[in-house]
Amino acid sequence: MIRAIVFLLSLLTVVTAPVYAQQHGYAVHYIHGEGSVDGIKLAYQYHPKLDLPQAWRHFDVHFESSINFWRYGEENHHDGNFVLAVSPVIRYPFTTFNGHPVAVELGIGLALLDDTLFAGKDVSTHYQFEDRLGLVYQMDDANVAIRYMHYSNAGFKSPNPGLDFLSLSYSAYF
Repeated sequence: MIRAIVFLLSLLTVVTAPVYAQQHGYAVHYIHGEGSVDGIKLAYQYHPKLDLPQAWRHFDVHFESSINFWRYGEENHHDGNFVLAVSPVIRYPFTTFNGHPVAVELGIGLALLDDTLFAGKDVSTHYQFEDRLGLVYQMDDANVAIRYMHYSNAGFKSPNPGLDFLSLSYSAYF
């Protein structure tokens, strides 16, 4: 677990640029999965200033690193899992609502699960892919979003049942 934390911290130092050329943010996600899985995801977002070609000017590319706390079961009999994740994320605004953009979001990242036996499933490996697809309502300095999140090892080892979540989140810049 210590190696994973050191890895995430070192990754942040690699992807971060000087302060004048970046924008930082945070996100808080409430997540709900199959059965009685609930959790919280706390994320740091790094929004680099990219010089994208004219055709890509409306795309937003950012990186998110997160700590997840998942819980499965009843109050007196539950199972928990701790997850670290890093993911590149791409957003594209496709319409507006009340004068603010609504964007589609997708990303595929890497996650490290503390426990491979969780919520009655054996996911085989501690290393998983974190896939996301969502809708984001972009306000001036904050966003609200709903996302579908999927974790699996992409078939590298069996069994690979995957874990599915819906996420409601709030994010802002600082």
